[in-house]
Amino acid sequence: MSDLFKPFLKNKRQQDLFAKADKIAKQVKQRVPEAEKNATFPLENLNDLKRENYVSLPLPKEYGGQEISLYELILLQERLAAGDGSTALSIGWHMGIVMELSEQNVWSQDKFAMIAKEIGENKKVLNRVATEPATGSPTRGGVPETRAVRDGNHYIVNGRKSFATMADVLDYYIVSTYVEDQEAVGWFLISKETSGVRVEHTWDTLGMRGTGSDDVIFTDVKVTDDLLVELTSGPKKPSPKGWLLHIPACYSGIAIAARNEAIAFAKSYQPNSLDTTISEVPHVKQKIGEMDLKLMQARHFMYHIAEKWDENPEERDSLGTELAAVKTVTTNIASEVVDLAMRIAGGKGLAKSNRFEQYYRDVRAGLHNPPMDDMVIQMLANQALKDD
Repeated sequence: MSDLFKPFLKNKRQQDLFAKADKIAKQVKQRVPEAEKNATFPLENLNDLKRENYVSLPLPKEYGGQEISLYELILLQERLAAGDGSTALSIGWHMGIVMELSEQNVWSQDKFAMIAKEIGENKKVLNRVATEPATGSPTRGGVPETRAVRDGNHYIVNGRKSFATMADVLDYYIVSTYVEDQEAVGWFLISKETSGVRVEHTWDTLGMRGTGSDDVIFTDVKVTDDLLVELTSGPKKPSPKGWLLHIPACYSGIAIAARNEAIAFAKSYQPNSLDTTISEVPHVKQKIGEMDLKLMQARHFMYHIAEKWDENPEERDSLGTELAAVKTVTTNIASEVVDLAMRIAGGKGLAKSNRFEQYYRDVRAGLHNPPMDDMVIQMLANQALKDD
């Protein structure tokens, strides 16, 4: 496993961080069957992440974090995903959001300090919940049907959110709403323990079952107006979000796991029709080489763009297209790598007794995470047409 990561470990700090992710990955891997069966995010996985202070890594040092870079984030997330993709994708949302709040002054200083202390001292975990049955993905621009109505010094929030990753084990939700008195879209920080908040177990999907992305229902939830942490007034051009590279890092990690198991299978499986294991069969060698070539292409692209983000902050506003391209390239290549791994395993790869078929199901989910392929291709075309 570590051989594929060694070229990307540049210093002692990264080696130490990687060791942390490596330890957690081995722990959460053991609980995959449980998560697959129940379509839930195992609480024990979250406890492992909290125990190792993983959830606070993106915070500034003054709040108990390590101010990890984007490069370090994808390094950690890719290794974690090689243990369990669902765990990596799930905690990746928390990690990325905390990184964004830490670096980009999205919230006022006092609001950020409040949540940073909760994460740093109490290891609280959060996620944005924005997707709704009627509006679909928020990246498509739909106005939330969830409503916040002012009532004195409070707001009353009503609505339903779907695809709420880790819904049942989160400590806080950052909830998108239409704030009626502001005539704008806003975000409220709402504790899971608030009266009127309820999780409905609706998650029963083909892949990424262990993310526990259930529905969260808000019924007459009363929140103070200071918990309105973000407000969008008028059209605003979205800025590139480097932390979203946690998505391709996750699917790359799944592909690495499939690649490793396919090689292990090839080196151990010897049908009685052969004098050697199938690892010596030319077409199997061909597929192994193709897997590594594809992973090399996708991973070097991903880590290179992460380095550009970290080393050239002044250029971040111009990196949107490249960030989006990384997601499209990496998730599609990850699917191709897992397909090759399945071809090496043959019919045995369909058995529930091994993880090939799970990798095959999980990696497909990457094609449906934002940004979608069609939007990325349009971005590239529009940029090309603007060039002289």
